[in-house]
Amino acid sequence: MRTVLAAAMAVALASLPAAGEDWPGWRGPTGQGLSAETGVPTEWSATRNVAWKTPIPGEGWSSPIVFGDRVFATAATEGGQSFHLLCLGRDDGKVLWDREVLRQPTENKVAQNSYASATPVTDGQRVYVLAADGSLAALAMDGRTVWTNRDFKYYSQHGLGVSPILYGDLVIVPFDGSSRGPDKTVGWQKPWEESVILACDKATGEVRWRAKRGPSRIAHVTPRVLLLEGRAILVSGAGDVIQGFDLATGERLWSATSPGEGVVPSIVLGDGLAFATSGFGSPTIRAVRTGGTGDVTKTHIAWEQSKDVPMIPSMLYVKPWLFTITEGGVARCLKAETGEQVWRQRLGGNYSASPIWAEGRIYFLGENGETTVVEAGPEFKALARNTIGEKCCASPAVSAGRLFLRSEKHLWCIGPGAAK
Repeated sequence: MRTVLAAAMAVALASLPAAGEDWPGWRGPTGQGLSAETGVPTEWSATRNVAWKTPIPGEGWSSPIVFGDRVFATAATEGGQSFHLLCLGRDDGKVLWDREVLRQPTENKVAQNSYASATPVTDGQRVYVLAADGSLAALAMDGRTVWTNRDFKYYSQHGLGVSPILYGDLVIVPFDGSSRGPDKTVGWQKPWEESVILACDKATGEVRWRAKRGPSRIAHVTPRVLLLEGRAILVSGAGDVIQGFDLATGERLWSATSPGEGVVPSIVLGDGLAFATSGFGSPTIRAVRTGGTGDVTKTHIAWEQSKDVPMIPSMLYVKPWLFTITEGGVARCLKAETGEQVWRQRLGGNYSASPIWAEGRIYFLGENGETTVVEAGPEFKALARNTIGEKCCASPAVSAGRLFLRSEKHLWCIGPGAAK
């Protein structure tokens, strides 16, 4: 078995370009929060070891992405109605362009969400963005809109929190929303069959396939791609289910029951297992063996446990460990193969951002703007605590030996002012 994660990391570690690796989408080049960069800062403050700090208009909890010498971020202004994509210079933070991509309705969302929460993704030719109403768009690197697809009318009691991913010539987005009808509990607290996964042609925006989940509930889980026996499989989770789909056709191959709604943490892959959490009602961490056909609940769940389950931050797999952080600041290290707890430490504060790994260190970014840097190993060892003094809910990005942090009002570049 071979995963996209393993292939990406092998390439990255074998040969880093002089300008550093790109961070092209949600959770970086592997989609799992792992960086092959070196020289990533461990100590900084709001005034020390800051290469630049640039105001970002409006609001948004999408993470920044980095490609080449450019940084991209989405934002919503005018109370959320105006959805923007901004492009900044990676080395100086200068805003190169700021485009209104589309106007969007400001429908229901929870207070922790924003009208620009989906992290964009790029292939270096276009940047693909997902708006809060389910609209997809592709922009050229100079900010020109190449195409928009507004056919899917998304609604959720929580708002939109999932991010698009790229695979081959497809842009892929799960839409696990809820009903906007008179009974708002349908799809949210009551399972329904209206959740879909859309795969669109990245050149045109046209829908190539539309996959159906079957009975499920509301979620915001960004999926991962697995290569298994020559077949590309999309491993995708939602309320009540963890599933595998054929990426060529959208056919649902297997499904495991995972009770709970409002699931947020992304799917994480490692050594033949898919790590996922379930949501409200029955929060549980589950490790599911990938493969199989049909209902694999009784045959493919390797382990599960319900202690200190993260409900928003995604988990971090660094062989042989699985690291987690709860919204209330409880960090843990588990044996990924068995789920056995190795260590547990209360960091304090609240957490929405997903942790990242670089050079044997884990970076936990709290909502208070404080990043706790921890050694990635079987013993808890805090290496540094650094604060920028602004609220942070977006996950960090890494490129060119620097960290990119999005706060409530600014985009920060942490590290030396000149790229490596």
